[in-house]
Amino acid sequence: MDDLPWLTLNFASDITLEQQIHDALRGGILAGKLRAGDVLPSTRALAASFGVARSTVIRSYDRLRAAGYVVGQSGSATRVADLPSLDTGGDGEGDTAENALVPQLMHGLKVRPFAPGVPDISNFPSKVWARYLGARARNLRLHDLGYSEANGIYALRSAIIEHVTRSRAVHADAERVIIMPSAAAIIDFLASLVLGARKAVWVEEPGYVKAREILQARGAEIIPVPCDEEGIILPDSGVEEPALIYVTPSHQYPTGVTMSLPRRLQLLEAAKRFDAVIIEDDYDSEFHYSGRPVASLQGIDQHMRVAYVGTFSKTLAPGVRVAYAILPPWIMERASAAIHRGGGAVPIHVQAALADFIRDGHFRAHVRRMKALYEVRMKAAREVMSAYFDVGAGGGGLQFAAYCRDQRIDEKDLVAFLNARNIAVRALSNFYIGEDRHGLVVGIANIGQKELQKFIKEMKDLYSDKI
Repeated sequence: MDDLPWLTLNFASDITLEQQIHDALRGGILAGKLRAGDVLPSTRALAASFGVARSTVIRSYDRLRAAGYVVGQSGSATRVADLPSLDTGGDGEGDTAENALVPQLMHGLKVRPFAPGVPDISNFPSKVWARYLGARARNLRLHDLGYSEANGIYALRSAIIEHVTRSRAVHADAERVIIMPSAAAIIDFLASLVLGARKAVWVEEPGYVKAREILQARGAEIIPVPCDEEGIILPDSGVEEPALIYVTPSHQYPTGVTMSLPRRLQLLEAAKRFDAVIIEDDYDSEFHYSGRPVASLQGIDQHMRVAYVGTFSKTLAPGVRVAYAILPPWIMERASAAIHRGGGAVPIHVQAALADFIRDGHFRAHVRRMKALYEVRMKAAREVMSAYFDVGAGGGGLQFAAYCRDQRIDEKDLVAFLNARNIAVRALSNFYIGEDRHGLVVGIANIGQKELQKFIKEMKDLYSDKI
């Protein structure tokens, strides 16, 4: 257009016209080519000038409006918003690292401090998310309502690949991604594909109880494999060869330990030797606080043995109900056939809204902000716990293990006492199948100075002489 000479479209590009229009206008706003109060061309005029469907332009404008770049109602002029008012973060105040120990709890939200694996959703950008959901619910394309993308819509799958390629050194393309409502659903789905005549599954000890239960429900013969401060310790011999290996290498659950590179290479070699599939559950790897996070296991897999699983339940909120897996090509064909038989489960408008949310930078901004908050809370919680327990290794995540200095103590009495006082730690021994260690599993996402002081008081008053 004459008044926007820098706005051009490439009709031969793999990037959709909607995305190109959106990105060009957003870039023009951020670069100052369009200033606050400037009127954008009408959707009808812009569509006519490029020879594209008006609905394509409407969706681009709706996304810009949802993100706060422009203002105006349908049928009236669309103007560039005042950039300082853009909302790319949480809806509350006080969500800076300096105020990390003063959580901004949402009205009516029941939060149990110290609960492991539960994110702080009080800082979730709910208003921004609601705008994206609304925009996509109002403007679904006919294509989105068909059966063609049971694995998940391409926009979300490609946005996920861009994210994990940059942040986790994952090597794959969007054709190897499947979308499901939860990591639990994906673990169950993968078990249904892999487990046949061979039923043995290696799991970490201690480990994620829910994953074990899911696998057992699929007929798996669970074989616990011990972990130390470098991660899983592969058995030398005398253990049944696995068909499936379930691990949490970035932040071992529940201890928070990061699997070392030598152990990762040993694990990949074992999977190749046993013709086994590794489920890499990378549930909260975005929250790594000491040094650079180790690249994903999938990213160094030379033999296509790793099924990489991620979720937005920890990084955004459990209620988003979106998880994903990146599968080896030889599994993908079977997976696609099975999904087409059963149908997709995540609503299309939710997938489309999440794709927009990621591409427009809100997901990355939210993770960056929450990482800063969680790092402060992790440091404070570990410092408090170290006065009473031996605090285990771990460089990130939403929880860590604190070991009883006297292993003869039954920590379940201590946990029951603390739970009754709304200190929702869990007993470490509950995460073991065989010989266990006693201690606490401590969540750090929903704690503040008040909760830490309460813990100190309870320990000093009643239990400090027993630990």
